[in-house]
Parts: sequence; C-alpha cells; structure tokens
Amino acid sequence: MTEEEIQALQTELESTRTELEGVKAEKEILVSEKDTIAAELEAKAATVTMLEQTVGEKDGEIATLKQTVVEVDDKFTSLNDSLSQAVSAYKTAVAQANPTIPGELITGDTIEAVDQSLESAKSLVSAVRASIEAEIAAGKVPAGAPARTPPDLSALSPREKIQYAISKS
Repeated sequence: MTEEEIQALQTELESTRTELEGVKAEKEILVSEKDTIAAELEAKAATVTMLEQTVGEKDGEIATLKQTVVEVDDKFTSLNDSLSQAVSAYKTAVAQANPTIPGELITGDTIEAVDQSLESAKSLVSAVRASIEAEIAAGKVPAGAPARTPPDLSALSPREKIQYAISKS
C-alpha cells in the first residue's frame, strides 16, 4: 500500500471515528430523551391510576346516591299515599260535620282545598236557602178563610140598627 492509500484510509478512519462519535452522542441524546419520556410516561401512568381510583370512588358514591334517591322516592310515595288517605278521611269528617251541605260540593286534594270548597259550598247553600225562603214568603197564602168580622153598623141609621137587631134574634 502506498502512502497515499494509507493516508486515504487514515482520513476515512478519522471520518468514520468522527461519525461514530456523532452517532454515540446522538445515542446518548436519544437515551436521555428516552429516559425523560419514560419518566413522563411513569408520571402519567401514576396520574391515570389515581384518576381511575377516583372514578371508582365516584362511581361508588353515585351508586349510593342512586340508592338514596330510590329510598327517598319510596318514602315520598308512601307519604303521598298517607296524605291522600288523610285528606279523604278529612273530607268524610267535614261532610258528616256539615249535613246541610251536599257531599258532592266538598272537593279537593289538600286540606286547604277541602276547606275552601266547604266555604264555597256553605255560601252556595245559604244563597239557595235565602232564595227559596224569599220565594216561599212571596207566595205564602194564609190557610183557610179570613176571620169573620161583624158588619160595620156605624153607617146605619138608628131605625136600621133596630131592624137589624130584631132580624138577628
């Protein structure tokens, strides 16, 4: 080999070494980036795990709240049924306490509504009663014939009075 060839090989060797050092540097950078990305990935995985745990806890809370809603709804239905029964019993008691008021006029789904319908029914019944009494009073005819009154003799002369007295005896 000639000196020129040796020189060319040495230059090529030098350039390959330089390239190798560049590749090594790149490898170190990539390894460093890989380590950074791996650390970030671990942090994100820990965050995901924590969030999944939080979601699980929230799902448990939601299930508990749904159960509570069902229980409250059942209790509400029960209370509503009890209220309906109490209002019905109150209507019956009000109808019995007011026998002059037709039961059909007492309506309502709440105690306040029943009381209000009772007041309306009372005013209606009293208006009807007043109307009927006025009608009866207007058409009232005395029973039997009027009482007989003796004839008025004050307009008769003394002679006519004597004659009247004799004819009656």
